[in-house]
Amino acid sequence: MELVSKKRLHLVSGRSNLPLAEAIAERLGEPLGDANIAEFANGELHCRFGESVRGTDVFIIQSHGTVPGMSVNDAIMEQLIMVDAAKRASAKRITVVCPAFGYARQDRKSEGREPITAKLIADMFAAAGADRLISIDLHSGQIQGFFDGPVDHLTAMPVLVERLAALEGDLVVVSPDAGRVKVAERYANQLHADLAIVHKRRLKGVKNTVEALDVVGEVDGRTCVLIDDMIDTAGTIVAAADQLRDKGAAEVVAACTHGVFSGPAMDRIRASSISRLFVTDTLTMPADLPLDKIEVLSVAGVVADAIDAVFEDTSVSEIFGGANQS
Repeated sequence: MELVSKKRLHLVSGRSNLPLAEAIAERLGEPLGDANIAEFANGELHCRFGESVRGTDVFIIQSHGTVPGMSVNDAIMEQLIMVDAAKRASAKRITVVCPAFGYARQDRKSEGREPITAKLIADMFAAAGADRLISIDLHSGQIQGFFDGPVDHLTAMPVLVERLAALEGDLVVVSPDAGRVKVAERYANQLHADLAIVHKRRLKGVKNTVEALDVVGEVDGRTCVLIDDMIDTAGTIVAAADQLRDKGAAEVVAACTHGVFSGPAMDRIRASSISRLFVTDTLTMPADLPLDKIEVLSVAGVVADAIDAVFEDTSVSEIFGGANQS
C-alpha cells in the first residue's frame, strides 16, 4: 500500500490580538480555526480545538501583550496551552507565531541575581511542544538562539520604510540610543538618508527612566526620523525627540514596530515634540490612541508571507532580501 501524504495548514489564534490574526488568515485565504478558549471560575484557562488537527501544520498566532482583561502573562499562558492542545491532538508540526515576543528585553543579566526571562519563555514553548517560532523584530538577535529549533525572525522594515519614504524634507534617520544604531543604519540605507544618534543614559537601578544627553550627527533644519523596535512608557523616544528639537530639527517623526504604550506613554506622546508616530499592529492599540499623531500600519502581509513560506518549505529570508538576518 502506498499513501500520498497531503499537507494541511491550520490557523488558530489566541485572544490578545484577534484582528491581526483575522487579517493574516484573510491574506492567506484560509479560515481561522476556533480554539474554544474558556476560563474556569478560578481563572484557569481551557482550550479545545473545534476540528481535528491530526497530521496538520498548525500555526498558533498570539501577540504577547496586555489588553483589557488579559495581561501579557495571560497571553503567553494561553498560547502555551494551545500548543499543548495541538501536540496532544497529534498535529504534525506546530509553529508558534508571536508577532510581539514577551519578555524580550530580559535577554541577559545586566545586574546580579537577575533572570534571563526571554530564554525561559523560549524553553516553555519548546517544552509545550512547539517545533518552530516566528516573531517580528525581536529586541535582540540572540533571542533566536534561545529556542531549540528553527526561528524565523521577521522585520517590519518593509512596511515602515514604504510609509517613511513618502515623507517630505531632508531626511535623517536617528537612533534613540547606541543599542539601536544597526537597525537605524538599515533604515537609513533603505531611505537613502543620513544617520544620527542620540546619546542617552539609563539610570542604574531605576526602571523606565532615561536621560538624553547629546546628539551625534547633523540634524539642524532637517526632518528627523526616530527608529526603535518598541515604545513602552515612551520615555526614551520622547527624550530623544526633545533633544533633536533643541538641536534645531525642523520636524521629528518616529517609527516603531511594537507599540506597548504603558502607563504615561499616551500623555507623553501627546505633549512631545513628535509630530507623527508610525507603529505596526503587532500589539492591540489602546482605546485612547491619539489618531492625529499616531498612524497604525499592518504587518499582516509580512506574517502571512512568512507562514506561507514555512508551510511550502521555501525561504523566509528571501521575502526580505536577506535584510531580516542583518
